[in-house]
Amino acid sequence: MDFQKKKVQFLAFVAVIIALSIIAEKGRHVVGEKGSSQSGKFTFLNCFDMTSGTLAFSVKESVKLYFYNLRAAHVEGARNDAMQSALVDAVSKGMSQSASAKYAKKEGEKAAKLASRKAKRIVGPIMSSGWDFIEAVYYGGTFTEGFFKGSSTLVGTYAGGFFGEQRLGRFGYLVGSHMGSWFGARIGLMLYDVANGLRFLLHSV
Repeated sequence: MDFQKKKVQFLAFVAVIIALSIIAEKGRHVVGEKGSSQSGKFTFLNCFDMTSGTLAFSVKESVKLYFYNLRAAHVEGARNDAMQSALVDAVSKGMSQSASAKYAKKEGEKAAKLASRKAKRIVGPIMSSGWDFIEAVYYGGTFTEGFFKGSSTLVGTYAGGFFGEQRLGRFGYLVGSHMGSWFGARIGLMLYDVANGLRFLLHSV
């Protein structure tokens, strides 16, 4: 019964995506090539064109570095807090100085690993979202297109990573987040083209 329910949900989801794709194509046809979504063309070689592609790549790496520094500070703070708490706990139990130090170090490492895992699940989606926003603007898209693509990428990366981790652990998170990022970006562009087409039709009436 549960399998049948999931099957129906999956088929309904596929039907919605197909319908959205068809409507988005109609929207692109209505507004024309210049008025439709412009992104989805960025390649690795654009990072070395010494113009706006290089600028976009540099911004991406700078943002990455910034968030990784935030993550490092967060992990270090979690380690220190856990070590201090463990030391107080060890002293209250009457443990020796050397045993207390070992216990505190062990608890600190555990807290640091947990904080690092949690931080990765935040940094990854934010980076994917920011990059897709920059990519959309780089290819001549509007800030609205960047917003649609970036926000959909954020949701897709979170959702894909969550469901992937539930099924296959760390590997599932990696695959799921990448697939979710790509799929979310495509959905965002389709939503943008649908909204753009509707806006054009309303203004034409």
